Amino acid sequence: MEQFVEKIHIYHTNDLHSHFESWPQISRYLLTQQAIHANASETSFRFDIGDHVDRSHPFTEGTAGKGNVALLNSAGYDAVTIGNNEGITLSKNALNTLYEGADFDVILCNLVETDGSIPKWMKLYKIYSTVEGTRVGVIGATAMYTDFYSKLGWHIHEPHAALKAVVEKIRHEVDILICLSHLGVNEDRLLAEVCPEIDVILGAHTHHLFPEGELVHHSLLAATGKFGQYVGRVTLEVDTKSNRLLKKEATVIPVGDLASGKDDVHEVNGLLNAGQIALDEKVFFIETPLKQQLFANSSLATFFGQALLAYTHADCAMFNAGIFLRSLEQGWVTKRHLHELLPHPINVCVVTLRGEELLRVYHTAQNEQWPQLEIKGLGFRGTLMGNMIFEQLAMNGDGHLLVGSEIVQTDHIYRLATLDMFTFGYFFPMLKDVEKEYVMPELIRDIMAWYGKREMMESLGLLEENE
Repeated sequence: MEQFVEKIHIYHTNDLHSHFESWPQISRYLLTQQAIHANASETSFRFDIGDHVDRSHPFTEGTAGKGNVALLNSAGYDAVTIGNNEGITLSKNALNTLYEGADFDVILCNLVETDGSIPKWMKLYKIYSTVEGTRVGVIGATAMYTDFYSKLGWHIHEPHAALKAVVEKIRHEVDILICLSHLGVNEDRLLAEVCPEIDVILGAHTHHLFPEGELVHHSLLAATGKFGQYVGRVTLEVDTKSNRLLKKEATVIPVGDLASGKDDVHEVNGLLNAGQIALDEKVFFIETPLKQQLFANSSLATFFGQALLAYTHADCAMFNAGIFLRSLEQGWVTKRHLHELLPHPINVCVVTLRGEELLRVYHTAQNEQWPQLEIKGLGFRGTLMGNMIFEQLAMNGDGHLLVGSEIVQTDHIYRLATLDMFTFGYFFPMLKDVEKEYVMPELIRDIMAWYGKREMMESLGLLEENE
């Protein structure tokens, strides 16, 4: 029987993290390819696999991520799924309103309201029809940060089970199944094993790059690394008589090889300027400068440590000096200053420890190699760890650990305020499974702003007694 072959072209991006420096080239390439395929009467799709939003960029912060949505609109995206940056660095209200102006579908099957209902901004799946009538089912899932989502008022389902349930529901209604997976490379490989009905898994989260894809059983895995360095392209060939998938290939296009336009730099700088203008709002006034020190304690670190204790009512605090990316000069501190100081999407976490556990944490933090350690990921947007800083936690001359002025008792319970990145097990394995409470949705710069306002109001005699 004669074969009639349809070509379907899929373009995908992931983990841009608001690195807009190459966005003009990416957008122009996607729109150009869309026009080329349309002129050839061929179907093409454009998908983003999450973490397009990153609050470390002033444009994203100043627009609460809506600027990112506008950029996706302008590049003609058909659908996206969310990453952890969209999901857990935005408040619930900010995520609920993020996609109000979207011209694309948000496809996600494992995030629901606490009562089990589906948020109005998302779809569990979408079935698209190509020029030749091939039915393309698109599903999506995001990484399972249970504690964070719960604290924000969401319920996150185990992604593999959620995806398999959707596949079971729609597999007889589609000819091709594509998954937008912000789960990570190992989870994608496992998904290909447990759900072989999925033809293509477009990956993200772990910033992995597959220059020619990776075939795991029946499924083709594709991913483009991070920061907009590549655009992914998957080409499918389908027998339109039998609706059978004949061929699938993956490749990546280096964005650095794409042509630049004369206005590209102006466009990128315009995003930065728009963000800075949006953040140019006075927050609090300081009488004396708060200076940054990477390898020593500082007035800035003391101010921040006191902010953590005041906000959380913890007994002591621990954080690294590398979180501070600038100093604060005397005068008005604006939202922009605080964003430049603490661009990290990092939350505070209060961990409950016995005295002997607190002592172990303190000794672990004395690692002499840590101050010069370069940190990547975990929400950290600086470079080096810097010295570990303690507030109301110190060793006295007799070798006893003190919380305030009291010697730590091994069987007593203490509450330590720290950064969420120290509770994931990478630096302090003992903190991974202890009792903890994440402070959300406030990021560390929000707590700094709260404390600065409070101190200013108190100095003016305007602070209410219980405030």
